[in-house]
Amino acid sequence: MKKILFLLFGLLFVSPVSAAIQGEEVLYQSGSTTFKGYLAYDDSSEEKRPGVIVVHEWWGHNDYARKRARMLAELGYVALAVDMYGDGKTAAHPDDAGKFAGEVFSNLSEATATFQAGVDLLKENPLTDSDKIAAIGYCFGGGTVLHMARFGLDLDAVVSFHGSLLTQSPAEPGKVKADVLVLTGADDPLIPQEHVDIFKKEMDDAGVNYKVISYKDTTHSFTNSQADEFGKKFNMPLAYNAESDKKSWAEMKRLLKQSFSN
Repeated sequence: MKKILFLLFGLLFVSPVSAAIQGEEVLYQSGSTTFKGYLAYDDSSEEKRPGVIVVHEWWGHNDYARKRARMLAELGYVALAVDMYGDGKTAAHPDDAGKFAGEVFSNLSEATATFQAGVDLLKENPLTDSDKIAAIGYCFGGGTVLHMARFGLDLDAVVSFHGSLLTQSPAEPGKVKADVLVLTGADDPLIPQEHVDIFKKEMDDAGVNYKVISYKDTTHSFTNSQADEFGKKFNMPLAYNAESDKKSWAEMKRLLKQSFSN
């Protein structure tokens, strides 16, 4: 009897072998360019669930973007970390990162097509509820998802983590479909309060359902645990803030749950 009870007790702490977060590299096309993405999902159920796009920092599609995709999969979403630069290229120096990001933002119509190709791929996955799609982004990616919202893409929500806020193509009344959440550092010299104020006026004028949270004692790239290393190496105002990272992720979770339930 004791042996049976011991076995039953042990089984309570053993997760099914099939229940695991899966991650796989995926290739997709936009125009003549091949893009390299990363799809993450929980394979313990075949039930459809909302999909979330993850847009990388200006360094390019790297392990950090993939990490966030896996974290979203752990929350029960199908997540696709997209590649906005093409061929999965990444930058090791800010000069290259700035060049890559600048090329994307200099042709927003092409960037929109690139982003939409990722959305289409995510929607085609048999586990994705194609009627429930959101997007989150970091730094360059935060600015990117805000642009996609401005252009009226069919997204339930977009979340920008320490992303750029200014634009040459401001939101028009009635065009933005997504709920918008901006999470930024109150001490970020790259995203000063002036930019936040301009962004808020833009959203108010366009009648967008939005929220901006500025975290005190927080500067740029505050969600990335490697930010301190990059900041010192390149003499940039980058610094990880564990508390702001945790709080901002919790805010994202609340918005996604709310937006997907509407």
